[in-house]
Amino acid sequence: MTQAGSRSVGDRIVHKTFAPIMRHTLALYCGASGDHNPIHVDLDFAKKAGFPDVFSHGMLVMAYLGQALTDAVAPKNVRAFSTRFAAITQLGARLTCEGHVTELLDHNGEPCMKITLAAKDETGEAKLLGEAIVAR
Repeated sequence: MTQAGSRSVGDRIVHKTFAPIMRHTLALYCGASGDHNPIHVDLDFAKKAGFPDVFSHGMLVMAYLGQALTDAVAPKNVRAFSTRFAAITQLGARLTCEGHVTELLDHNGEPCMKITLAAKDETGEAKLLGEAIVAR
């Protein structure tokens, strides 16, 4: 875990690569989340909808980014976490999550830092972008 107080603008705080997203991963996520949208697990359904294959739940990608963040800083120090979806995450994608300090600030009277976050696949395409406010 990172010592938040010793960080400067530009420092990379978050860096974690995950195993490729497989059909089994999607099936497990369906069960754990209760999100059984067939676009994520039913190949025939996905093809009828115009996609070449099933693809990852956006919230699964967000969970990976959140895990990468809380592996890097103590969860008790996270004050805010927000994301926006940038692209569909295809089956087999190997995501790398990164975060860099972009600002040192006071948040509700507490010294904090803003971390810009991204989850990208192995080609470098951004799948999820976000930011976090973390106590320092």
